[in-house]
Amino acid sequence: MSQTKANLPLLISAFARAYHSKYDTPVIFNDSLAGKLITDEEYEAISEQMVQGIRYFNPEIAAKYNGQPDELLKYITQVQLAPTTLSRSAYCEKVLKHECMLGASQYVILGAGFDTFSIREREAQPIDIFEVDRPAVQELKRDRLDKANLPVPSHLHFIAMDFENEFSPEGLIQEGFKKVKTFFSLLGVSYYLTEDALKELLIELFSLVPEGSSIVFDYADANTWDGHGVANRVEKFVQLAQASGEPIKSCYTYRTIERLVEEAGLLVYEHLTPEMIDEQFFGERDDYLSAFETIHFIHAVKK
Repeated sequence: MSQTKANLPLLISAFARAYHSKYDTPVIFNDSLAGKLITDEEYEAISEQMVQGIRYFNPEIAAKYNGQPDELLKYITQVQLAPTTLSRSAYCEKVLKHECMLGASQYVILGAGFDTFSIREREAQPIDIFEVDRPAVQELKRDRLDKANLPVPSHLHFIAMDFENEFSPEGLIQEGFKKVKTFFSLLGVSYYLTEDALKELLIELFSLVPEGSSIVFDYADANTWDGHGVANRVEKFVQLAQASGEPIKSCYTYRTIERLVEEAGLLVYEHLTPEMIDEQFFGERDDYLSAFETIHFIHAVKK
């Protein structure tokens, strides 16, 4: 593939969302535009790599469906790649729309990657959207939007910032960020931050906004370090993160998360366990999709 190793996670996430929207029924999260932000060559390359690597993920499935690449791709996508990406996005946007009804007028997406909310919901509730990510990611996304003939909405603001290493509020303020009720999302990021870094980021973010502002983020629980799950996918998650050069740094008990958000001036409004995520988003399916065994969702609100 033409993209660097650093961009693989966002490409694979877009691939998983595109695959789900095209092939899975019922749809958990319909990202109809994800496929437009990756090239046909990237889609095919990811598909081939997943099928070729099936023995690493599940030798029994590799043997059972030998010579059936479509079934092998379905298995690895639904078991390993898609569950957390789909369910956390569905949950986040559900909460976002509710918060907009309650007066939130800004949405800040930290680690936006190839998020497509601002394009899919172009005619929805008129809110300012700030997408924060590394400069190289922002440049790549702008290029992909242009090539897909998807114009950037006037209410979408790109903030080029490596916030995982150093958050700077000036970047937001210069793009028109205001001290009004705001909703934040931090998806697929907390695992790669230390506990202190996550707490400091929350403190910095919520120093900019009034009471009632809130955030949705996901976290890995303490069972992640020695967990297994379906086809040892939890162990594979940790191993793949290590191999990508972005190892898992933090896993939490719920009590630790509760204390951490309280120290940042927030209260946990809702906590979804893996069992609750499975019931809410994956119930009564007849395919391989199910909630990841060690990933939780948090909606926290500023007091």
